[in-house]
Amino acid sequence: MRILAADLPDASLTQFGQDPWWVIALKALFIFVVLVLLTLFNIWFERRVVARMQHRVGPNVHGPFGLLQSLADGVKLALKEDIVPKAADKVVFLIAPVIATVPAFITWAVIPFGPEVNFFGHRTPLQLTDMPVAVLFVMAIASIGIYGIVLGGWSSGSTYSLLGGLRSSAQMISYEVAMGLALVAVFLYAGSMSTSEIVAAQDKLWFGLILMPSFVIYVISMVGETNRAPFDLPEAEGELVGGFHTEYSSLKFALFFLAEYINLATVSAIATTLFLGGWAAPWGIENVWDGANSGYWPLLWFFGKVFIFVFLFVWLRGSLPRMRYDQFMALGWKVLIPVSLAWIVAVATIRVISLEGDINRTYLVAAIAVLLVLTVALMFVGDTKGKGDDTGAGATDEPHDAFAGGFPVPPMPAGGAVRGGAAPLSFAHSPGGRTTVTAAAEENQHHE
Repeated sequence: MRILAADLPDASLTQFGQDPWWVIALKALFIFVVLVLLTLFNIWFERRVVARMQHRVGPNVHGPFGLLQSLADGVKLALKEDIVPKAADKVVFLIAPVIATVPAFITWAVIPFGPEVNFFGHRTPLQLTDMPVAVLFVMAIASIGIYGIVLGGWSSGSTYSLLGGLRSSAQMISYEVAMGLALVAVFLYAGSMSTSEIVAAQDKLWFGLILMPSFVIYVISMVGETNRAPFDLPEAEGELVGGFHTEYSSLKFALFFLAEYINLATVSAIATTLFLGGWAAPWGIENVWDGANSGYWPLLWFFGKVFIFVFLFVWLRGSLPRMRYDQFMALGWKVLIPVSLAWIVAVATIRVISLEGDINRTYLVAAIAVLLVLTVALMFVGDTKGKGDDTGAGATDEPHDAFAGGFPVPPMPAGGAVRGGAAPLSFAHSPGGRTTVTAAAEENQHHE
């Protein structure tokens, strides 16, 4: 990948904070408008892609290709009756959606959209601001949004909302640990926590390739962090009705919905910035086009990479069923976090040795690969120990208790007999396509 030196952000970060007030205001307005439009597009895109995966049409009436359907849904939500439950803590009930939504916008302040450009006659980078700990700033601000979800579930005065809020807080905190550990390897290779400097450090090779385990762990964690399928357990319709926002309606519900889709775009933008080279053009394009990484063209590469992750979110929702909650938490604490810790040790060792150059890196990489395999194998030893204890249990002649374990599963009729003397039913398809129901003993009705 070739990025012109003039396009790279200044390593000292001195160019940030020097813009006049009107440039800062226009940048902030640009980010706000882009996120709102991106939310409307992502909702339409998700509905169209899932409809295509399920052989349906999807929204196609409002506007060309149904593009205005999301706008119509937003207007409908704004005009609906705003209901506040009697048992709700009204002040917290009203503030919770705002607490969840505002941090979703603020995190985009340090996301680099492109290099320095001519912005209405003023040279400025396509980034609102940057700081030496920009990635930590994103993680800290994103964590504040959890309070909005927890407070929304608690203040509703509903058991389902409370359980949904507790689930969401446990889920987001658990997967934030794995997400933060996945980013440590990026900090070690880039030598900085500044988003613009991390993009500049990927001028030769994207970190998503040389730090593939970190990339995979981050992608899994970002799906759990945003409460998206198959990790949408705080909003499990079959268990918790609607989760933490069960009692919300009108604009307050729309704010929670807006925060969810902005967070979806936020984690996609962070993945693009830290692992896929940010706004830099993909391989090959810069070799045939010198201006691919200059001007406003990097906006195209940046949002193109973001939409790849958005499609991944939609693809997962349309393909995978919802996980069981204990399996989901075990994945975060027993798999992702131990693997992340082992990988951090491996990356730190590689970086130290590569800088000193005392050991053959081929043997080092092989030893680290063996260490990772052993770490993963040890995590599954406990799951396989108890599987052989039930050997021969199926060979006993004791009848199976269908109610063992507390689940009300009625026993199947033995030998085809049905209580009450009724014959079991069988279904047959006629040549015309109609389905008929017959009794198994119908043909013997004249022999009684």
